Formats: sequence, C-alpha cells, structure tokens
Amino acid sequence: MFDYSINENCLVNKTILVTGAGAGIGKEAALTFAKLGATVILLGKTVSKLESVYDEIIALDLAEPAIIPLDLKGATKKNYLDMSATIASQFGKLDGALLNASMLGELTPFTQIHEQIFEDVMKVNVTAQYLLAQALIPTLQLAEHASLVFTSSSVGSQGRAFWGPYSVSKFATEGIMQVIADEYENSNLRTNAINPGATNTAMRASAYPAEDKEKLATAADIMPLYVYLMSNDSVTINGQTINAQ
Repeated sequence: MFDYSINENCLVNKTILVTGAGAGIGKEAALTFAKLGATVILLGKTVSKLESVYDEIIALDLAEPAIIPLDLKGATKKNYLDMSATIASQFGKLDGALLNASMLGELTPFTQIHEQIFEDVMKVNVTAQYLLAQALIPTLQLAEHASLVFTSSSVGSQGRAFWGPYSVSKFATEGIMQVIADEYENSNLRTNAINPGATNTAMRASAYPAEDKEKLATAADIMPLYVYLMSNDSVTINGQTINAQ
C-alpha cells in the first residue's frame, strides 16, 4: 500500500467534496476525511445512501456534512455551476475535491460495444468530470492550498481487451488531469489522479464475479494515498497518477 503516516488532525478546517460518496471507495473516503477533521460534502445519485453516510458521520460527533443528490449521467453544466456557487457561498472555499464516481458499463469485445453504453460511460466518466472540474476550479482557488483528485485505473494507462468504454474513459480522465495540472502549475491548485488498484467494491465484483474477495484490498486499506493528496503534505505534488497499492 501507499506508505503515508496519517496525522489525525491533518484535514482540520478543510472542506472536501467527494463524488460517489454513497458507497465503496467514495463512502470510505468521506468517512476518513471527516474523522480527520474535514467538513465533507457528499455527492451521489442515491439519496438514501448519502443519508446513511451522513448519519454515520453525525453519530461519530464529527463536523456536519452536506448532501448533494446528483446523477452525473443526467446533470447539466448549470447544475455544476450552481453547486460550485453554493459551496462558495456556504463554506467560503473548497479545499479539496475527490472525483471518485465512475460507471463501468459492460465488458465486451470491441466490435460488440453498444453505442448507448459507450455514450453513457463517456457522459459519466469524461463529460461530467470535465464539467465538474471546470465549475469547481474557481471555488477551489479560494482556498490557500487546494487539491483536485481524479480517479483513474490500471486500464487508463494500458488498454485491456474487453474493457473498451471504461478504458478509453480513464485514458481521457488522465488527459483532463494533466491538462489542468499544467495550466495551474504555479498556483494554489494541485491536480492529480489515483489508481485505486484491485479493491473490494461493487464495481470490482461486477467485473470479476468469480474473484476471491478476501484476497483484495479493502477501501480502508487504500485510504493513506487519499488522505495524503488532500493534506498539505502533498502541496508540491502535481500532474501525477499515483497507485494506491
């Protein structure tokens, strides 16, 4: 796993947005950030899941999180702009954004990729990511040190048979990250991407249903990298795709 010693106060006074916060890695990241002192903004498409994470954070007597129900497949540019403006108004700044939500689509031979599946994966994994980042950057720039973190994959740097739409979308994700990182290199905003690696999540299970889940890392196992990139210890790291394990 990524080697980082977590300081229990490293995210105090930070406001961090997490997409896909209702389950899996996003949920674990939101809970972890909250435990380390951050005020977390939970974004996801299923209200009941977001409310469950909200309740867990409140039960731990941590900073009250905010909830933003939003389906990335149907969201518009205006939705993202309004959201960013609301965050700036309510919190004064945004210290970090973990763009974690993704859509797997289907694993299929390239010649059998369904056009609608391809379009849906691109909408969630590419178009929504660029629109989110575009809208959030001005609010991130209000923070002293801001961290924008995208989520990539092993198939985002090396194409893999049958992973067509998802693989292509993650190559694009890394491209978006690198462009933003280069444009804001000499600013308060750093931009990077995480490759979580094989992790015991629902998405992983749908891709590898016969896999022995006991041999996989848990979402909690890979959190050191997520915390590192949101903490001020990573202020000099920019434009990198880093493996969580």
